[in-house]
Amino acid sequence: MAATRRLTRELSDLNDAKMSTLRNLESSDETLLLWTGLLVPEKAPYNKGAFRIEITFPPQYPFMPPKILFKTKIYHPNVDEKGEVCLSIINSDNWKPTTRTEDVLQALVAIIHNPEPEHPLRSDLAEEFVKEHKKFMKTAEEFTKKNAEKRPE
Repeated sequence: MAATRRLTRELSDLNDAKMSTLRNLESSDETLLLWTGLLVPEKAPYNKGAFRIEITFPPQYPFMPPKILFKTKIYHPNVDEKGEVCLSIINSDNWKPTTRTEDVLQALVAIIHNPEPEHPLRSDLAEEFVKEHKKFMKTAEEFTKKNAEKRPE
């Protein structure tokens, strides 16, 4: 199975790369098609905590994109209440089989650091981000402190 070989290599490469914004990336015991990790943003307001993410790869990977889910609540215009994230790189219309998981995770970090209010999943937060930026940042920081996991050392 090509997906298994590729995912084994990608997981190994990502763990060797030691990205400062991603920790504890591992596959589930049952299947290599399910990964979990801890997103550790470096920019305010999300740098007050860490966020558990789940990456689900379809059996047809790399011909179909993975799905990313935030298991930790996050106050962000591009992540809905269920934890689904709006990320153009994994949209099936934009997906290319040559796209690596590292590229997807870098795009995820980029959108968390720099929200895209023009492509929201939560229009109320996008509007607040644009029109009342200080209030958004304060609320997002408080929400992060309350709901996020402790940042690893």
